[in-house]
Amino acid sequence: MSETRKLAAILVADVVGYSRLTATDEDRILARLRALRSDLIDPTISVHHGRVVKRTGDGAIVEFRSVVDAVNCAIEVQRAMVERNAGVALDKRLEFRIGIHLGDVVEEADGDLMGDGINIAARLESIANPGAICLSEDAYRQVKGRLDLAVTDLGPTQLKNISDPIRVYSLEVGQPALAKPAATVAGAKSEGAATSSKPAFLRWLALAAALALALLAAGAFAWRAGYAPLFMTASVDDKLAHAPRLSIVVLPFENLSGDKEQEYFADGLTDDLTTDLSHLPDSFVIARNTAFTYKGKPVDMKQIGRELGVRYVLEGSVRRDGEKVEVNSQLISTETGAHVWADRFEGERRKIGELQVDVVSRLARSLGVELVKAEALRSMRERPKNPDAADLAMRASARFNSSGDSKSITSDVIDLSERALALDPQNERAMVALSGTLADRVTNQWSDDPAGELARAEKVANSALTLQPDDAAAHMAMAQVFFDKQQWRAAISQAEAALADDPNYADAHANLGFWNVFLGHSENSFAGLETALRLSPRDPNVSWWQFYMCHAHTHLAQWEQAIEWCSKSIASGNQSMYPFIDLTAAYAWTGHDKEAKETVAQLRKLYPDFTVQTWAGIHWTDDPTFNAQYARIVDGLRKAGLPEGEKKTD
Repeated sequence: MSETRKLAAILVADVVGYSRLTATDEDRILARLRALRSDLIDPTISVHHGRVVKRTGDGAIVEFRSVVDAVNCAIEVQRAMVERNAGVALDKRLEFRIGIHLGDVVEEADGDLMGDGINIAARLESIANPGAICLSEDAYRQVKGRLDLAVTDLGPTQLKNISDPIRVYSLEVGQPALAKPAATVAGAKSEGAATSSKPAFLRWLALAAALALALLAAGAFAWRAGYAPLFMTASVDDKLAHAPRLSIVVLPFENLSGDKEQEYFADGLTDDLTTDLSHLPDSFVIARNTAFTYKGKPVDMKQIGRELGVRYVLEGSVRRDGEKVEVNSQLISTETGAHVWADRFEGERRKIGELQVDVVSRLARSLGVELVKAEALRSMRERPKNPDAADLAMRASARFNSSGDSKSITSDVIDLSERALALDPQNERAMVALSGTLADRVTNQWSDDPAGELARAEKVANSALTLQPDDAAAHMAMAQVFFDKQQWRAAISQAEAALADDPNYADAHANLGFWNVFLGHSENSFAGLETALRLSPRDPNVSWWQFYMCHAHTHLAQWEQAIEWCSKSIASGNQSMYPFIDLTAAYAWTGHDKEAKETVAQLRKLYPDFTVQTWAGIHWTDDPTFNAQYARIVDGLRKAGLPEGEKKTD
């Protein structure tokens, strides 16, 4: 076999006490580990340009191009694990040890790595404390000026099967950097005792308590949504610096047709390009709802890059004249503001799908990426033979995605979708809009026939998936049906299928996270919600996603975090009963009696008839973990002084 010798940053990680954990509950531990890999570990490795060389059952060997990337990735994972383990019993926590070394490795023809670089990283991992990161001196030199963490110098350390001692440094995630250089082993222990053990974001909140409420909400949100860098002080420039290489936002294409009625056509093209770009390998694509907040506004490309943490902006225009369509598009670097690529595409309205695939394919080639799903995209984007049906379906989709009085919009979407399907019963876009709208009407209790409309929504979604099994939006329409039927596992399965088709689907990430609450797995909620907030930080649904965060923390009795996120949700405009309920319980359980009573008053002002029994009488699921957590929230409402009300009887 041929081999190549090179210098590489190697990260080795494994689960502390894995054998003990699997011996007590193997199925659940394996499920939790798989979930961690899919929604935290693998995406974080990808964001920081890592390559998984080998899985080791409960761990992995990962190669990075730089030590900074490797340490950045390790810190992000360990910080996320601190939050996920909060409220979990000590003997059931999943904790990682991580070792990082910069050294010489040999790469085999099959991509496997061997040599001292791997061996040393593995030995560093074995001596790391749970939740900590051990660095060799060679690795530490690359990052020591950037770290904002407590560092313990372990001194020259003899590692197993390594001939010469290696100086080792331990990064203590969750502890701030000390004012003086890292101490020796003996000195570090005494200094470490004085270091706060609270998670970093809680200390940050404590320091920021004197700031105005608006500033507090904005700063805390930026930290939790992923805007804060892992090193040093938070800044938008650092956010851009850590953006994935293939991070992009598709701004709404401009309608140059001279007819405002053609706006839906440009919007539909923008939506499709956003979806298609998500099929590029390792892409990070900002969700359409956030992208559309820039519509019609003068934009600074560099500023957009800093705000959203993306390296590229795709913008363009659409001109439609009868059956002829002209699309101009350009790719712009947010780091330099310069055009990377531009092209013009011409075709017929009935072949707009082919134009879209050409745009994405040429864009992919300009970025040096192989569009492995080009043929699948071409199939997905083929328009029905009836262009009038396609037009109606695009109008329905545009209305479905619009903001405003949703109750009145649903009637328009249903009408447009049904007209499209009357002309072309195979129009999958119309099916997705119709199914999603019918399910939304039931969710929001706007339907006069919820059972009938839910059954119809399921039938239409099934038809869409039969035509196009890889359509993420169709899977999410079906997921919403299962949510309305309180079939949580089926809803989660459909959301997972949507993300397999479109890894950048913000709403799927958010709902997948939230629905874990109903299975009694609230600890699995956070990664999906954090990803959604990162993919679409200006989404109209942000106030709901913030409530979902609060609700997961509430179910885990993480009251301070619940207060933080429900306060954000309310400040963002969520005036439904839900954030007020959780906020009331959280204040009550933390002894904030005055705030609890004030929140009860706000809740009763919005919903005068709301009582403890209003909430206690709702049956969500038979899961015993969920029900025990739910009962704790009900008791919190009692502690806050909410009137008991009459108990409902069947």
